[in-house]
Amino acid sequence: MTGGPAAASVAVDLRLVPPALAAWGAALLVVLAPQVAARAARPAGFLVAVAGIVVLGAAVRVVATGCGRAVERGGHDVPRRRHVLPAAAMSLATAAVVLVSGAAAQEARAPGLLLTAVDGERSVEVVGRVSVGPQQVRGDERSVVRFTVMASAVRVDGTWHRLRLPVDVTGPQGAPLDAAVHLRGVPTASAPDERAALRVRLREEPVVTGPPRAMHTWAGQVRDGARTVAGPLPPDVRGLLPAVTVGDTDAVPADLVVAMRAAGLAHVTAVSGAHFAILGALVLAVTAAAGAPLPVRAAAAAAAGAGLLLVVGPEPSVVRAAVMGGVGLVGLLAGRRAAGPAALSGAVVALLVTDPWLSLDVGFVLSVAATAGLVVLGGPLVEVWAARCGRDLAALLAAPVAAQVGCLPVTLALWPTLGPWSVAANIAVVPAVAPATVLGLLAALLAAPWPAAADVAAAGAGAACWWIAGVARGAAGMPGAALAWWPGVGGAVAAVLVVVGVAVLALRRAPST
Repeated sequence: MTGGPAAASVAVDLRLVPPALAAWGAALLVVLAPQVAARAARPAGFLVAVAGIVVLGAAVRVVATGCGRAVERGGHDVPRRRHVLPAAAMSLATAAVVLVSGAAAQEARAPGLLLTAVDGERSVEVVGRVSVGPQQVRGDERSVVRFTVMASAVRVDGTWHRLRLPVDVTGPQGAPLDAAVHLRGVPTASAPDERAALRVRLREEPVVTGPPRAMHTWAGQVRDGARTVAGPLPPDVRGLLPAVTVGDTDAVPADLVVAMRAAGLAHVTAVSGAHFAILGALVLAVTAAAGAPLPVRAAAAAAAGAGLLLVVGPEPSVVRAAVMGGVGLVGLLAGRRAAGPAALSGAVVALLVTDPWLSLDVGFVLSVAATAGLVVLGGPLVEVWAARCGRDLAALLAAPVAAQVGCLPVTLALWPTLGPWSVAANIAVVPAVAPATVLGLLAALLAAPWPAAADVAAAGAGAACWWIAGVARGAAGMPGAALAWWPGVGGAVAAVLVVVGVAVLALRRAPST
């Protein structure tokens, strides 16, 4: 490819980054300072509350567009100051929407009757549907599970009150995802930064008053199928196959969890963007080979993504990946590829408007950071390395490196331990992740209707999972596998500087033609 007027374009589109940062700042305000956010949402105090966010967004926009000159093709330096005002206006509007919707959500999640029940330590009854399936509470000596119910009514002091809010439930036994339940237990207050409006500790087993709806029943059968086909396999594989396939990590051995974290492979067991990308690419390839028109291919990929979301459940990273996939499909139907940073920023804004508590969710933050690394650094790294090792191998190497670089400031801030072998481990498992995901899903789907075929697919997925577990344990056992990093704010700042340095070098060295 040669440069020229037709090729003059900005390689990294950062125009939606300031609104995304403004949305994240407003969401943090809603979650961490709900009373301040409620006052800011009022017309009289709104401009004062978001002024700092707007200034930050404008400053980031100026810096981003300055870096964008380094990757602009065609060699023309276009004045950028005229873009600051639109970016500031969009950031202001985005922050306003998040503040208003978040303040309304905070007000609705803590009605006075619940506060009265909590203060008096009274027993409450809750009816609703399970919105997040039961998960084992690790580290508890007793058998305790946690799940979330989207309540439709709560009974306090013998009186039923109709409301709609999430309730975090703990007890010795859970209930299936989407099942209608009737609970009785002791309420405790939730912190403002928790998504659930109330915690309830069960005094007795939950009563299932209605089965999951048809689609959720099918999704539950697929999840059960993943556990069934993994049952006869060795312990590491038995735990990893359902985790890699449907995000069910309950059976992963505790020592393997530690090893995968040390090796930088913990993300493999969290169904997120990579799984949607693998499944979507497979569906698009099959429908394209069948000669299907573009709208049919996009519809098939969307249906596959929706099915995976239904099976896995609405975890934050999964929802983020699903929204990103939807943005990409819109771009596909429009006849142009959606710019990665713009798509990610749009997804972040949409999700924080609907759920500001995602701004503090570790899984969501890591998912966004990894995706940001991929969409900003993935392409430039491929261009830098392609001349030395070929484009295919460069793409294989660039993806894990870019994702690891993107996550680095977050992971070091949360866990101040540097894994020097994590990039090599991620590269080593790349050939196994897609077979483990696709064959594992196929085995889970066939477990009930065709067990013999499911066992064959599970054997292939199990071999891939065995390799992933072996790489994790091998990398975790290497010398210096867990090096101590500078803890606290200083370490986080140092990690950010490292990431910025890598980004600047990659963007400057990427070929401009």
